[in-house]
Amino acid sequence: MVIYIKLFLTAVLFGGTFIAARIAAQHVGPYSASFLRFAVASFFLVLFAGLATNKLPRLRKNQIISVILLGLTGVFAYNVFFFSGLKTISASRASLIIAASPVFIALFAATFFKEKLSIKNCVGIFLCISGAIVVISRGNPLIILQGGVSSGELYILGCVASWVAYSLIGKSTIRDVSPLSAVTYSCIIGDLFLFFPACSEGMFRDIAGYSAADWLSIFYLGFFGSVIGFTWFYEGIKKIGASRAGVFINFVPIAAVILAYFILGEKPDRSLTSGAVIVISGAYLTNKKG
Repeated sequence: MVIYIKLFLTAVLFGGTFIAARIAAQHVGPYSASFLRFAVASFFLVLFAGLATNKLPRLRKNQIISVILLGLTGVFAYNVFFFSGLKTISASRASLIIAASPVFIALFAATFFKEKLSIKNCVGIFLCISGAIVVISRGNPLIILQGGVSSGELYILGCVASWVAYSLIGKSTIRDVSPLSAVTYSCIIGDLFLFFPACSEGMFRDIAGYSAADWLSIFYLGFFGSVIGFTWFYEGIKKIGASRAGVFINFVPIAAVILAYFILGEKPDRSLTSGAVIVISGAYLTNKKG
């Protein structure tokens, strides 16, 4: 029972990252916000890894490239797109676009890893893509054909592409590296790559002007949204399996929409509500085995 509570809370924590990023993105540049988020995450991940295993295990030569790619895709690229997108579009809309990620992960896993897709999975893929189109186009798919999609939506689609790459690279990486080590190293490496762009963006010049809300959001993203969230999620995978633990990820956009309503005052319109139902249903069927 405890692990199910942790997994549900993980979904809420992940949902909360959209609200925190929306707040921070208004005043903090995307590179600076990304760097500070993972400076916090890296510190606590190294601390936790040390407590769990006395020291962080060294990587072998054949593991280094994979972990660097994890840092570049899941930390560097994803978060720059994430903060850039949330500067202009709502947290609830962003969460539903990103909720389509499992569809593309499933498609590419079937292509590259020969994972089988059932009829239910294929129906889920169709629903998820349809729902994402409804959300992105705000209920008018013709807008996409006319090039009327905003830069914010395009940035969030960049998040989807980055997360798909991160997930597929991670799928092969964790065969040889523990999940905690893979996440820790990818956070550290991604953060190192973020440092110089953040400096060029003016992080040290602007840092004194960040508000308390900005700092709380960054800490939330680094500690609760990264360290605690991923630790509990991987604990769930270890105890009840990836399929059953993955079901809880379907609650992330629901949590994001609810939190955005109460914290940010974002009122979902008809396209967001209908798109949410379609995307979440599709994501559930895409992840369903058999």
